[in-house]
Amino acid sequence: MTRILLVDDHPVMRAGYQRLLEQDGAATVVAQAGNVDEAWGRFRQHLPDLTITDIAMPGSGGLELLRRVRAVEPGARVVVFSMHDSDSLVRRTFEIGASGFVSKSAPPERLVEAVRCVASGGRYLSPGLSPALMESGGERDALHALTPREVEILRLIAGGESPATCARVLHLSPKTISNLQSIIKGKLGIRTMTGLVRVALRSGLLTGDG
Repeated sequence: MTRILLVDDHPVMRAGYQRLLEQDGAATVVAQAGNVDEAWGRFRQHLPDLTITDIAMPGSGGLELLRRVRAVEPGARVVVFSMHDSDSLVRRTFEIGASGFVSKSAPPERLVEAVRCVASGGRYLSPGLSPALMESGGERDALHALTPREVEILRLIAGGESPATCARVLHLSPKTISNLQSIIKGKLGIRTMTGLVRVALRSGLLTGDG
């Protein structure tokens, strides 16, 4: 069961979200908060599996909470749930480290979808918003962390070349290629080959039909 910290400055809204999230028994709201400082205390006390936060709240906003949470728990999962969904704001939430963004104008079931997706290790964006907003900041920074040789290995592997072929082309041992492939996945925060292909396509390392 996913343990959730729910952050919104309207108690009635929080009560409604809690009923929505707990209705199928897959999640439970272990704590609630109405502002960032209160939420920060609840987070440290309960260490939830997932935090859902609004952005516009009295005092510091939800982005500040996101910064604090990610600073102490880099792997923490945070879903931003907001009526403000401009491209620049959505992009900023993912740059700071959000795992999901749901517009409050979306149907209620989208929030449930987001929780399921993020709780299972995925990332979520409300339908209708551009998927590119999820990757524009953090993914570019991660790619810049790759060495030129790692970028070339990413290009070859994502293009369908086997580790043995990569080793032959780059004059390295297959074991070295395997080790570097693991390092690349770690730097990019990606676990699967499909994820590597997507990054290569978005970054221009591959053409859409390559």
